[in-house]
Parts: sequence; C-alpha cells; structure tokens
Amino acid sequence: MSKINLNLFQPATINQWKLRNRIVMAPLTRGFASDADGTVTDEIAAYYEQRARDGVGLIITEGINPMLSGKGTYGVSGLYTDAQTSSWKKVTEAVHRHGGTIIAQLWHVGRLSHSDLIGRKPQAPSAIQAEGKVHKLHKPYECPQAMTQGEIENVVYHFQMAARTAVLAGFDGIELHAAHGYLIDQFINERTNKRTDQYGGGLQERLRFLREIIEAVKKEISVERISIRFSEKKDDDPSYSWASRVETLHAYLALFRETGITILHPSTESYASVWLDGLNFHQAIRTQWEHMIIGVGNLSLERAEEAINDGVIDLAAFGRPFIANPDLVQRWTTGLPLTTYDATRHLSVLK
Repeated sequence: MSKINLNLFQPATINQWKLRNRIVMAPLTRGFASDADGTVTDEIAAYYEQRARDGVGLIITEGINPMLSGKGTYGVSGLYTDAQTSSWKKVTEAVHRHGGTIIAQLWHVGRLSHSDLIGRKPQAPSAIQAEGKVHKLHKPYECPQAMTQGEIENVVYHFQMAARTAVLAGFDGIELHAAHGYLIDQFINERTNKRTDQYGGGLQERLRFLREIIEAVKKEISVERISIRFSEKKDDDPSYSWASRVETLHAYLALFRETGITILHPSTESYASVWLDGLNFHQAIRTQWEHMIIGVGNLSLERAEEAINDGVIDLAAFGRPFIANPDLVQRWTTGLPLTTYDATRHLSVLK
C-alpha cells in the first residue's frame, strides 16, 4: 500500500456523498429517546445539530430499531411509525442545514432483548440463551425463541420498510448493523446459529439472512448509499482459527461484491490489534477490498491520518471523543486541547 497524501480534513466524495472532510461521528447509542414511543427528542436533535455545525464530515446515528422486537434497552429510537419518522426529520433537517451528511444505522438486537421491553420473548436464529444481563433492565437474558421461516421473512421485510422510512425521514443513507453479537451476527456465528435449514449449517447458509436483508433494502435506497458494519469474532472463540478467519473474510467480501455493497465499516475494539498475518482487521480487509472502508477502533488523530495516508481506510470514525467534545473538529483544526471522555459524567449527558 503506497502513500496517497490525503488529509483527514480534506473534502471527500464517497459515492453519492460529498463530505466536508473524512471525519465520521461513529454510532453512539445514548438511550435518550422517548421510551413510550421510540421518538427522538428535541434535545437529541440539538445534539446532532451541534456536531454537524462543528463541521463533521459524516454522522452515523445511534442504533435505530426497524421494529419493536429489535429493541434491546430503554430509550432506543425506532423507524417503524409515522411519529418516529417525523421526529427523525427534525434531526436530518438540522444536520443538512449546516451542510452535514447523516445516515441511519438500522439495528436489531435479536436474543439480546427481554420480554419486559418488547412484550414477548426475544427471537433469534436458535434457542440459545446469552450470558449476562439486559442493559439498564439488569435482568438475565431470557432463552430466545428460534425464529420460524415466516418470522425471518417478517424481520427482513421490516428492515426494508425501515430503509424506506429512512429515505422519507431525509437520511442520506443507511448502515446495517451486522456486528457485535446482534441479530444479523447471531445468524452468521456458528455458536449462536444451530439451524439445519437454509439459514444454518455452512458459512454461506449462515450469511443468507444478511444477504436477504441487503437485497431487500436495495429496493428502497441506492446500494451506493448503504454501509455495512461487521465485526471480527472474539479471540477467545475456539472456532476462530487462522483458516476460519481467512474463510470468513473471503465469504464476507464475496457477499458484499455480489450484492453491490461498496462501503464497509469494519468494527473492532482497537484499530491497532493484530488480526491476521501481522495485519490489523482493516489492513487485512484492504488487501482484498478496492472500495471504501470506514476505519474505527479507538483511533487517535495521528493514527487516523496515518491510516488514510497509507491507503488502508478512506474515512476515520471517532466515538467517545465526540461525546466529550461536541466541537471536536474545531478543536483539532485550531489546536485546542480535548476534553477527556469520562464515563461517569458523559454517559448521562447529551451536550
């Protein structure tokens, strides 16, 4: 990979998006939507507007549920009612007013929900209970119900409708959250998918659910405006050998090419972590991927610029710094010091 002399602060054209710079506000679920109806509040609209006014290139929203069963904690917004759509219009209009670009991340948690939140037992590819407790509810996860063929088709349909609604709400694109053990990832991972039908067994079968969702949402929004967030397995997964990593990565990228996807958002806790043959996750993808990559993983400003100049990533996403610093871009461009992210303080405020 050769140096390409791009600057993090230079404008960028990514398919149909003309971005002011290569800085991305990563998806940051705050849980501050109205729990009664899943609408976003004026305070949340101001939160996004403030960061758009600051000059961030691309905003990826907090995770948005395409249907009630996708909800995994209190205060999560949706895109499946007219009221939710109207509430998100306030956000997109505010961001566009300041020249920003914003896409909606569609997120279904699958088995990582609870009947207290959604009024029924959670659904998943297989009836395998997750370890741990539900966020904010502080109750153990329930054993989910294995989804029927009809229930799978219903979820795919709701992803499609959420993509349609995202367009109506004024979003510039969508991102499918296929990472971190949520529903799509539950289908892909053999430890959470023990199905024996066309959605289980081999890797290609386990990827079928994601393929069907991509094909469905493409009917509502241009494929050039769809990003896919996907993640590596945890290193402690005994099934994740070197050969398995190679096979999984090849299968992912083949699926994305076959469906026309050109924007990837590979998610990892640390960008610097070695993943395969001395390469980190993003570098390993770049050796086989010619299209757009959004880099993420506790990036510093310096590491982000290095990754862009090395041609590994095209955009750099930052999460916690944007929570602590609404004016993050201005602070970087003017040399002002950053406010350090403090979970005890910043998890409870929107400013």
